Amino acid sequence: MAFQHGSFDLDDDPDRVDVDALWVFLSTEAYWGRWRTRDVLERQFASAWRVVGAYERSTGRMVGFARAISDGVAFAYLADVYVLTDVRGQGVGKELVRTMIECGPGADFRWTLHTADAHGLYQRFGFGAPDATYLERPSRRPSTPQV
Repeated sequence: MAFQHGSFDLDDDPDRVDVDALWVFLSTEAYWGRWRTRDVLERQFASAWRVVGAYERSTGRMVGFARAISDGVAFAYLADVYVLTDVRGQGVGKELVRTMIECGPGADFRWTLHTADAHGLYQRFGFGAPDATYLERPSRRPSTPQV
């Protein structure tokens, strides 16, 4: 499923994702992803329920990404959402989140995520503090940010 936003294309075709570019960003710039090895990232990508990439229409360069894991029926977790610094402020992040959670098979799911930033972006799509029924067991991996 492909969508357009300004001079960008958004696409949920996993074959279009530039895994090398994904690795570079998540291993060097993302505060949440630096603990991963390339092998771990590739396994997470391969097992993703859905991925959405954002691409410059003129060059084909991948400028943003979002990944989801899901049971495929009622629940999904949004992960690894990013937009390259040089294209931020053009609505690509909003469109990535919208495309992932509102324009596809998970539109009626319960969505969750962890983030230390961009709360305003996610709140626009209905994300908020969990209710009293939510419990979580944090990772035992000491280098994983607990956000």
